[in-house]
Order: sequence, then structure tokens, then C-alpha cells
Amino acid sequence: MMNTQVASREMFLTDLVNQCGKLGAANNESSAYGLYDLRDAATEYVLSSSFPTVRDEEWRFTDLSPVLQIPFHIPQSNQSKVKLADIIMPVKNRDDLPLRLVFVNGFYAPDLSTVESLVLPNLRLDFYAGNLSNVPEKYRSRITDVLSKHKQQTEVFTALNIAGLADSAVVFVPANISIDLPIHLLFLTAPGASPTMSQPHCLVIAEPGSNVTLVEDYATIGNVPAFTNAVTDVVVGENATVNHVRLQREGGEVLHIGKSAIEQSRNSRYTCHAISLGGKISRHNLEVFQRGEATETTLNGLSVAFGEQLSDTHSLIDFNHPHGTSRQLHKCIVGNKARAVFNGKVFVRKAAQLTDAGQLSRNLLLSPRARVDTKPQLEIVADNVKCSHGATVSQLEDDELFYLQSRGLDLERSRYLLIDAFAAEILNQLPIIGVAKMLSTCMAIQG
Repeated sequence: MMNTQVASREMFLTDLVNQCGKLGAANNESSAYGLYDLRDAATEYVLSSSFPTVRDEEWRFTDLSPVLQIPFHIPQSNQSKVKLADIIMPVKNRDDLPLRLVFVNGFYAPDLSTVESLVLPNLRLDFYAGNLSNVPEKYRSRITDVLSKHKQQTEVFTALNIAGLADSAVVFVPANISIDLPIHLLFLTAPGASPTMSQPHCLVIAEPGSNVTLVEDYATIGNVPAFTNAVTDVVVGENATVNHVRLQREGGEVLHIGKSAIEQSRNSRYTCHAISLGGKISRHNLEVFQRGEATETTLNGLSVAFGEQLSDTHSLIDFNHPHGTSRQLHKCIVGNKARAVFNGKVFVRKAAQLTDAGQLSRNLLLSPRARVDTKPQLEIVADNVKCSHGATVSQLEDDELFYLQSRGLDLERSRYLLIDAFAAEILNQLPIIGVAKMLSTCMAIQG
């Protein structure tokens, strides 16, 4: 039995790598950005790796074995028939997010996007938002440098994404440019005749002194089995500011695995609001690497899981230089028979003196069968730091429910108000009010 399971895991990865190889061969950009070498190195890593199991420490709470039973198909091009009316926007008023890049099954859909038509005539700013093949020549060498870091792989799903890298969302903000409007990066998975696997890639470069707000958004059309394997690279230059909202609101039959790799230079500021609502199994790996002193990092996370959903967040903040600060708050709301996982690591290395890092995991269980596994984790080598971490797990308080009911509210409305108040600490910090309102409504429907 065990040999059969091992063979199944190996065949699963081999089949996907073969599909990635065909995708790369058909890609017009293979000779650019060193993609041949990148894909070859990533393919070699995947073929020499094993599919994660609950015996692996990093995956011990997340069982991916159901995925092995589904023969996923990776589209070789953007052949979907998605129309503008099919786009699932995260806001009611589309003017809240006027700059939009849409990718369908990992491929750029210019007919669904609005950035090119709005940016050039109206904003007149020298920045680029588009896909990999249309990047201006003056930015290409910088993008090649960032992508080349993927030659050294340490994680199988990231390597699988790079092995099939054919297109990417690209946002390049030159030095001292401030983009006042948020840029909406919408990644849609559109089902085909068989279960679809999409591998979106996103590359954001904020040069020194720049400022940009991003909404990275994952959604599906229909409620069918699908697999989203996403990778996002964010480079925050010296004294630059990046506000990053990441929404995962895919269908209930979707497996979602996402990797966000952030690099912060000296005196930079990075804020991430990571919201996970959808997916049957969802995993987000968020890694922040300090490349200079006096960085500021803020990580806010909210995972909402009902039914039999599993929502897993693994984060890492790696301090390598002095005077860095970070604040992390991650909340989980778990109901029915769902499960949430949070593992937050903060590494403070010897050179990172005078680091100030705080981390808190707060969790709300709404059912006796709901479960959360939380593990805030500090590893400190420096001797002059201020670091703290903590975790709480609680339920709705009976006296609070009674108080609201005594004021004329029914039980359902009372529960919703308390749950909404618990989430508000995260949602109220989102830089786009319309997105916060949408998420609050989604939680009410989901719960």
C-alpha cells in the first residue's frame, strides 16, 4: 500500500512537470529573461523532490493526498472564453479599482484588463503594469535579475510554478514615483473539459523612493475541482513603500497553494493584508527577507473556514540587519468541521541587533468540531532585541450573546455581529474600503 502511494505521488509530479515542459516549449518568451535555464533548474528540482505528506514537519497539519486522485490539466494558452461580464470583482463599485490586470488560467487577458487604456492617457506616469512579454526594454534586465533568484529552489510547488513559467503579471514602479490608485491583479481560474490547474506568477518591483498599493486577487468561475499554484515576488527598494492586499476567494472545490516572497531594502516599508476565504484546501507561504537596516514590516492575516475547509498559513520574517521592526497579527475564524493552521516564524540573526518584533495569533472557534493549530515561533541569536509572541483560542462568549439578544437581536444576528467585530481589527486596516465591505458580506453569507 505504501509503495502504491509513493508511486502515485511521483506520477502526479512527473505528469505535471511534463505538461509544464510542453508549455515552456510553446512559449514565445522562452529565450528572454533566461527562462530556459530557470525552467530547466526548476524541473530538475521537482523531479528530484517528493510530494509533501503529513510526515513532513512543514505539512503535518495539511493532508494533500486527496489532490493525487484528480488528473489536473494545465492549459497551454489562454483559450478560455471568459467575458467581461464574467469577471468576479471584489467591489461593487468598479471605480474603486479602476486599474485592473486580468489573468485567466495564468495567461494575460488584455481584453479584460483596463490598465493600458487608463494609465497612458490619464496618469502619464512612467511606470509599467502588464505582462511579461510586453515589458519595456529598459526594465528587462532588472526583471531578469529578480527572476534569476529562482534558480536555487527549496520548495517543490514554487519550483513547479517556475517549471511552467510562460507568463507573469509585472508591476514596475520606477524610483520616486507614487501610484495613487490601487492596482488590481485579478487571477481567474476558468474550468475546462477536465479539472484545471493554473500557475499564476506575479512580479512587483518598487524602486527606491516609490509608493504603490496592490490588490492581488484569486477567484474561480464555477464551483468545480481546480488547482491554483501561485507565486508572487515583491522587491521593495530603499525607502519605498508597498501596501499589499492578497485575497483568496476561490470556489469550494479548489486547492490553492500560494507563495509570496518579499525582499525589503534599507528604510523600506511593506504591509501585507492576507485574507483567505475560499478553497477546499488553502495554503499560503509568506516569506519576508530583510536586505537592509531599519525596515518596517506589517503582516495582517485573516483566515475564515467553514464546512470542511482547511486554511493553512505559514509565515517567515527573516531579520539580517539592525533596527528592523515588525508587527504581525493573524486571526482565524473557524466553524463547522473546518480547520485552520497558523505557523509564524521570526528569525533574528546575530547581525540584527535592536530588532523590535511582535507577533500575535488570535483564533475564534464557532463549533465544537472546529479546530485550529497555531504555533507562533521565535528564533533569536542577537542579544539586544525586543521581541514578543503569543496565541489565544476562544469561543463566542455566552454573556455577550445574551446581552445582544436582550437588546432585541436574534441569535443569528448576535453571532454575526460578534464575528464581524472579531474580523474588523483586520478588515478595517485594508486600504480600499469597498474590499473590506465585500469581505464582511462574504463572511456573513459563508457563516
